Amino acid sequence: QVQLVESGGGLVQAGASLRLSCTAAKPIFRDSNMAWFRQAPGKEREFVAAITWNNAVTHYRNSLKGRFTISRDSAKDTIYLQMNSLEYEDTAVYFCAANNLGSNDYESGYQFWGQGTQVTVSS
Repeated sequence: QVQLVESGGGLVQAGASLRLSCTAAKPIFRDSNMAWFRQAPGKEREFVAAITWNNAVTHYRNSLKGRFTISRDSAKDTIYLQMNSLEYEDTAVYFCAANNLGSNDYESGYQFWGQGTQVTVSS
């Protein structure tokens, strides 16, 4: 059973914007901290951004602050990642993740993962 489904990836030019979406199964979304990760070719997966189950806290990879924004729409069981001023180095598969264990570690320990959506930025 698919629990998390990402969408919104694509091919864009450097400097463009893109918004990713991740819709979760309701029992997961309701109580979960949610996050975005990414994995570039030949590199390890890295944390991008996280948002708590109640929208109270957002947390970002330091290098992405100011360009990326994570948000959450509880009415749609969906989180978003708004990515602005995209750079070639942002090219990666972007994954959505969920953690309903109540952890305050926003960068690891996620139990549920989506299949990923490809973002390609041309220079």
